[in-house]
Amino acid sequence: MEQLPTGNPAPSPKRRGGIGAVLAAIVAFIVKFKFVLLFFGKFFGISWTFLLSLWLYVLLFGWKLAVVIMLVLLAHELGHYFAFRAYGLPVRLPSFIPLLGAFTAGAAPEDLEHDAYIALAGPLTGLGLAATCYVIGDLNHDRFWYACADLSAFLNLFNMIPVPPFDGGRIVGALWTPLWIAGLAIFVGVALLLHLPLFLLLIVALLGLPAIAAAFRGYHDPRAANMTTASRARVSLWYLATLLGLIFVMAQSHAVAAGAAASHFAW
Repeated sequence: MEQLPTGNPAPSPKRRGGIGAVLAAIVAFIVKFKFVLLFFGKFFGISWTFLLSLWLYVLLFGWKLAVVIMLVLLAHELGHYFAFRAYGLPVRLPSFIPLLGAFTAGAAPEDLEHDAYIALAGPLTGLGLAATCYVIGDLNHDRFWYACADLSAFLNLFNMIPVPPFDGGRIVGALWTPLWIAGLAIFVGVALLLHLPLFLLLIVALLGLPAIAAAFRGYHDPRAANMTTASRARVSLWYLATLLGLIFVMAQSHAVAAGAAASHFAW
């Protein structure tokens, strides 16, 4: 047990003055940087989903791969976040769903073309991150950065599958909702190819099938009436360009990483 001091010694004026100076400095810092502190306070107030996801990924894949996955997801969601902000729409900071990904909740824009671009902002940011990692790997001849580029391109490419609730579903939904049927077939094929767990298929079905069923019954988003041929062409070109860019970066980084691994094994 800690021993308490006996008697009542007089307080030291010098010590009291030092503590007051420290407190005054802390108050001055808070006043000067209150907006920064509010932002980080808001961020860390919801970051438990980030930390929980990170912890689970560390348990499954190790800390290095877990950090890369979380940073890829964060970059993707921040792309959505800043796209919402660019259109002047209220938006919340990203939330993470352990082992399933993440989402960014924001108000729906009145223009369906803008909605498509907000959905596209995530994969497009992921493409930029993948390309940056590839360039760093190329400059340093480091297989780790090629692997990061490969993973970022793959995760964002998977998200481009044209079926709800993926970003690709929102983008294609702005063009022609019957394309969701083809997107569903693509998703099932990719899921079988990658041997995805059944619970993931069920979650996607629960989230996406209601929208697909509504489209099959003839429901159309009212905002689609304002989509012109030119706007559909713009969205289509952005979607295809992002899709091809992700495929290219993934193929290049995967080939280089696999070649480097083979060379190292041969050596």
